[in-house]
Amino acid sequence: MTQRNTWQRERVRDALAGARGFVSAQSLHAALRDDNTGIGLATVYRALAGLAASGEADSLQSPEGEALYRACSMTGHHHHLICRSCGLTIEIEATAVEQWARETAARHGFRDAEHVVDIFGLCESCAAKQS
Repeated sequence: MTQRNTWQRERVRDALAGARGFVSAQSLHAALRDDNTGIGLATVYRALAGLAASGEADSLQSPEGEALYRACSMTGHHHHLICRSCGLTIEIEATAVEQWARETAARHGFRDAEHVVDIFGLCESCAAKQS
């Protein structure tokens, strides 16, 4: 199902593009509310889901289980390095992970397997601050 390109979706897309790192729908909604857009939380969720489905946004679960979103700069399948402290996110290709996933699935008789790999840690800057 294709989503219509409404002004609300455009505002959510713009707000997501301006966000640093991954953000929750609630955080994005708060920023839009502060700008007096009148966009409701349900609309933000729908727009983010549509952007993620179309490949315009990355979506992942935080270690706490919350859905987080970020404007996608890399096309195609990729993974992320994410700083738990500041949210810095680096998109990475992981050829070894791709090969491991295919081989593991095949070894167990699975076909058309998909996977998600995101690595959470501290970026160099945040690690230096903690030292």
